[in-house]
Amino acid sequence: MTNSDLKEILDEKVFQYNNPRFIETDPIQIPHQFKSKEDIEISAFLTAIISWGNRKMIIKNAQRIVDIMGNSPYDFVMESGLKNQEDFVHRTFNTIDLQYFIKALRHIYQHHGGLENVFKANALPGDLQHSIHHFKKVFFEIDHPLRTQKHVSDPKKGSAAKRINMFLRWMVRSDAAGVDFGIWQELSPSMLSCPLDVHSGNVARKLGLLQRKQNDARALYELDQNLRKMDAKDPVKYDFALFGMGVFEKF
Repeated sequence: MTNSDLKEILDEKVFQYNNPRFIETDPIQIPHQFKSKEDIEISAFLTAIISWGNRKMIIKNAQRIVDIMGNSPYDFVMESGLKNQEDFVHRTFNTIDLQYFIKALRHIYQHHGGLENVFKANALPGDLQHSIHHFKKVFFEIDHPLRTQKHVSDPKKGSAAKRINMFLRWMVRSDAAGVDFGIWQELSPSMLSCPLDVHSGNVARKLGLLQRKQNDARALYELDQNLRKMDAKDPVKYDFALFGMGVFEKF
């Protein structure tokens, strides 16, 4: 298969999956409930953070978080906080972790100008992995439970940081399909990295886009380089193709 043939196939798959019907089965449906920038990005961030495991359970538990926040994520973060009697568990992410996440988000909005500003402040040309590394530093710069650090990945420690890269795709990328939000307009989609997971990784290997066996930071760099050759301005649109082929087509 030639590179042009592969690009044509993947472009067709992007068109197939990057449409409003995708929202109905994906965790991105949670932030799509909201209109304001802050409500969207807070609900999206918390949804992305718990996005591992069964998709139906992810959606159910992300909705549980929104319910706990009284369907007003920003107001809840800035004014309310998690009451002791409100329990939450998603796999290894529990009430202790959620309590700190609310506290850290409040700190970021009060002292760093919000989530977008933290990522923008540390962006390098053509790369947001450096931003993710510094975001984790900012996120845990106040007193925190040591156990909670594991829930924010760090590319500098070899992680593909799938959940944060997915969150960034949601916030930065925008097109007419209306799946991703594109509300962070000071960062370019060209800087994004593919949310590399078992599904997208396996499909990428079968298509010759990825040779490395582990789904780590080095594999992400390799995949990013190949996706940028097909579309330098919007490389992570191919996440729809790779993920869709893996999850829905069992490719």
